[in-house]
Amino acid sequence: MLHGGDLSAACETYGGTSDGWLDLSTGINPHAYEPRRAVPPLNWTRLPDRASNDKLLSAARRAYQVPDHLGLAAAPGTQALISLLPGLMPEGEVAIAVPTYTSHKSAFVRAGHRTTELSSVYALPASAQTAVIVNPNNPDGRLVDVKSLLEIARTLGDRGGYLILDEAFADVIPGASILPHVKDEPVLVLRSFGKFFGLAGLRLGFLAGPKDVVGRAAAMLDSWAVSGPALHIGTEALNDLDWQQKIQRQVSDEMGDLTLALSEAGLGVFGGTPLYALAAARNAAGLHHALARRHIWTRVFDYAPTWIRIGLPGSHANLTRLTAALAEAMKEL
Repeated sequence: MLHGGDLSAACETYGGTSDGWLDLSTGINPHAYEPRRAVPPLNWTRLPDRASNDKLLSAARRAYQVPDHLGLAAAPGTQALISLLPGLMPEGEVAIAVPTYTSHKSAFVRAGHRTTELSSVYALPASAQTAVIVNPNNPDGRLVDVKSLLEIARTLGDRGGYLILDEAFADVIPGASILPHVKDEPVLVLRSFGKFFGLAGLRLGFLAGPKDVVGRAAAMLDSWAVSGPALHIGTEALNDLDWQQKIQRQVSDEMGDLTLALSEAGLGVFGGTPLYALAAARNAAGLHHALARRHIWTRVFDYAPTWIRIGLPGSHANLTRLTAALAEAMKEL
């Protein structure tokens, strides 16, 4: 499983239809933002305009606390930006903090960069010119403090390189983002809209950083990168700070309930964020398959056979369903 999700593959193997499955494999907020206003018909029938894009960027700059001196660009999802960034970086060695989201390494390898795995962000190789850190990390939730990140960025800047930070899950951890603290450090920050707002299908993401690099990324995306409906919904959601604060509290509370349920089932929760828990199981793959037979989809990892990642169920009924399925599955195993 490359990223989680894709219930069509799960249905082919274990039967059922996607609406009957409980998908806990992605870490996407199960409480999706509901727009208060319908998308105007013109957003569907006309090409996206610059004014709408500017409104979106203004809302994102406020929500993400992006300083005025940094550039900011919108894209059809951060995945598109991950693919673009290697072409904007110097040719030197790229250190990637692992284990983490595998698309970062794949993108740099495809672009012909030499990569090295960084087991500790506090031991940056002298040969590295660029570093990639997912913060908070996916899948274990590891969080690096802002002061350390800024020091790493300055070190890389002295080498003519950059620090790339993927803050896809930073929305649910207040104070985690580096953005409010960036001055002239060579930091590029990815922010995902779909995960926190629960609208992954909208395909919207952002890149913040030095204006020259962000400007080149925006030029590579070319015209009309973000759809009219995404511009409209994204602007409204990012401006709705009250909803964001409410959801931050709600998912944190629900993660407490999920952690308790997993622990009572015999799983050792040792990492994660308020949107997903990372637990240890003696036979994680076996547990994954046992839950799949009950049409509950989780995430396992080839490189860590005892790890299983489980997202928020999203309701008391879904948590009860998961708890019952875990009890049955653990008996089988």
